[in-house]
Amino acid sequence: MKDAPLLSTARLRDRRRRCANRNGFSGWRIVVFAALGLAMTAPGQTVGVSVFVDPMLADLEVTRSQLSGAYLVGTLLGALTLPVTGRALDRFGVRALMTVVGAAFGLALAAMAGVAGVITLALGFTGIRMLGQGALSLVSTTSVALWFNRRRGLALGLCTAVGAALMSLAPVGLTRVIHAVGWQATWVLAAAAVWLIVLPIARLGMHDDPASIGQQVDGVQPQPGASQEAEGWTRAEALRTPMFWAITLAVAVSGMIGTGLMFHQISLLGEHGLTPVQAAANFLPQTAATITATLAMGWLVDRLRPGCSCPPPCWVWRLP
Repeated sequence: MKDAPLLSTARLRDRRRRCANRNGFSGWRIVVFAALGLAMTAPGQTVGVSVFVDPMLADLEVTRSQLSGAYLVGTLLGALTLPVTGRALDRFGVRALMTVVGAAFGLALAAMAGVAGVITLALGFTGIRMLGQGALSLVSTTSVALWFNRRRGLALGLCTAVGAALMSLAPVGLTRVIHAVGWQATWVLAAAAVWLIVLPIARLGMHDDPASIGQQVDGVQPQPGASQEAEGWTRAEALRTPMFWAITLAVAVSGMIGTGLMFHQISLLGEHGLTPVQAAANFLPQTAATITATLAMGWLVDRLRPGCSCPPPCWVWRLP
């Protein structure tokens, strides 16, 4: 009797494997599901939070500086948890972690409806930044990288582009909902949307990696005698390269500037006569530029990657 649960689990896994393999390589379906997961981070991204700023300032006894400071604290604290999220992803896999993150992100969004001051704002922002902008984004993009090697740039470019395109619709939609039912109810509705979309994707659409359902990276059987080891560097090797820190700094600076502009975009454009909906619609052309750049860079990454895949110091100078 003790073996019955194990047998049931084994049968379930075998059934999932047969269903997945019946439709061929699952990597491109993972790209679609990951893009949807990335899009659902919108309420935790600055592009989504920005439309709540003025309505919350009108009802809460906080200044714009205090609200911005709470957002800064929440963003920094949320970012500090990402290494832990990465280790959990390596240990428990995509399906389990996306399920947990999706459920927790929904709870954090719902809790935003009850914020009442600077402290609760900082706590709420920490939750949605940590789980939405951070953890759910990390899980979604990493899930794609696990399925591709030769076409990883294209796959990640498509995932990011589709996710960004869908995300750009969030400001307009959220603004209209806020006008209809208020900002508190809109946070709750955003939580419900995350639960209804992310949780089914995690449990029914995602797979931990190709091997979990008997498939291969890129959907191609390896050549006889070819190395089965995955390309890449260890964490210690990556941390010793100046290129890692240069890329990290570039991402940090661009994110800091972009976040500051987007967070106050609705208010700044409102001062120039635009309605909240018109101001939110300005995210659409910004997203068009993002999509173009993302697809172009994804295409280039696949074609201009270094000719040697061995670890440093083969082609990147190491720190002493």
